[in-house]
Amino acid sequence: MIPQKRILIIDDNALFVNFLVRVLEGKGYEISVAYDGQTGIQKVHKDVPDLILLDLKLPDLSGEEVLETIRANHKQIPIIVVTGYGGEQIAVEMMKKGATDYLSKPIDHEILLQSIQDAIDIKEAQLQDKAWGEWGSLEFFFPFLAHEVRNPLHAISGALTIIKRRSDLNDRLLAQSIKIIDEEVQHLNHFVQECLNFVRPPNPVLITEIDVNEVISIIVNMMTQMFDPQAKGITIIAEKDPQLPRIHANYEELKQAFLNIGQNAIEAMPNGGTFTITTSFKIESDPKIEILFKDNGMGIRQEHINQLFRPFFTTKQRGSGLGLAICRRIIEERHGGKIMITTGENQGTTFKVELPVHPKPEGI
Repeated sequence: MIPQKRILIIDDNALFVNFLVRVLEGKGYEISVAYDGQTGIQKVHKDVPDLILLDLKLPDLSGEEVLETIRANHKQIPIIVVTGYGGEQIAVEMMKKGATDYLSKPIDHEILLQSIQDAIDIKEAQLQDKAWGEWGSLEFFFPFLAHEVRNPLHAISGALTIIKRRSDLNDRLLAQSIKIIDEEVQHLNHFVQECLNFVRPPNPVLITEIDVNEVISIIVNMMTQMFDPQAKGITIIAEKDPQLPRIHANYEELKQAFLNIGQNAIEAMPNGGTFTITTSFKIESDPKIEILFKDNGMGIRQEHINQLFRPFFTTKQRGSGLGLAICRRIIEERHGGKIMITTGENQGTTFKVELPVHPKPEGI
């Protein structure tokens, strides 16, 4: 059973506190409340919470003082400032002093819940993900990203929905403008989600026995729906070994990794071509499943190959540079497999994925 995440609320507004308690307990969080700064600091020292919601205006201390005091001894606790006072300048100041996020009252509970989940995910990624390494500076970037990009996107999407309802969409220029805004919002939402996927820690509870051939069938269907390969003159072929053994893995993560590879293949064949996925079982000293993803598209220049799996490296005009970085993290770091690439400019590309066939890990 996964333990409840413990949230400490430091706020003197009883009505707002009651609202927070009702929303958060309804989502399974364990809640503790302090109605002044000193009590909040004492509670943190006595029983360190997983996250703190902090008001700036308190009866004894300022929220800024409370933030600095807690940060002096507890650098890893996510602290979200939730207040009805101040604007963007205050938000920036609080971030500099160690706040994880800054939300203004009145607050939409969905935005609050998303902010809390993002903050907890980032903290757990920092603590659990051994491959963080040189990307430690991202711990400062992603909280700003969540606040400065994702939250305004909710407002833009809501406003765009109203504009759609009240506009004459027979006006071609207006309809095209609305379409562009909608696509850009979706693009930014996708980018933010990829960033969060990159830092999100693995969840052992989601490891289960899966059939890799089934995952391949699912992503072929998804690619057909999402990318319309037939209209682009692209043929997708799946050659699946019927003797493939089942393995223990995270179904959703493998699906995401395979779909990322598939999307790259589709985008590499703007003039049409063939994308072939082949599965096979290799009986060696260490039995493994091999999956080949082969396209006959543009290929990749040799000087780019060594950088392909680096976060934020991309040769695409609209790429986030996280797709293949996420693939490597999922396949190698979370499943003990390997991902390799064979390519050349105008020679197509083959990704080879190897997944070990192990007995079910203990405790899962």
